Amino acid sequence: METTIEKALEFENRKFSFKTTSDRILAAREAKDLILEVNELYKKEKDSKLMDLMKRLTVIKQKIEKRLKGRPLTATS
Repeated sequence: METTIEKALEFENRKFSFKTTSDRILAAREAKDLILEVNELYKKEKDSKLMDLMKRLTVIKQKIEKRLKGRPLTATS
């Protein structure tokens, strides 16, 4: 149990400087896995701190995925 939370906190506090797209993909997958693990703990314990942790991880994951998708092409007419 503690190791999941520790891994999630370490991931949250990590400095992200992705050199390649594959680094971003790996980070997004790691974030997803951590969110799912914390969610399993939350289902058992119903601790609001776990919910807050999941929310913060989700924000990080969304930022990574947004960067992966890149900027949308704008139509020029």
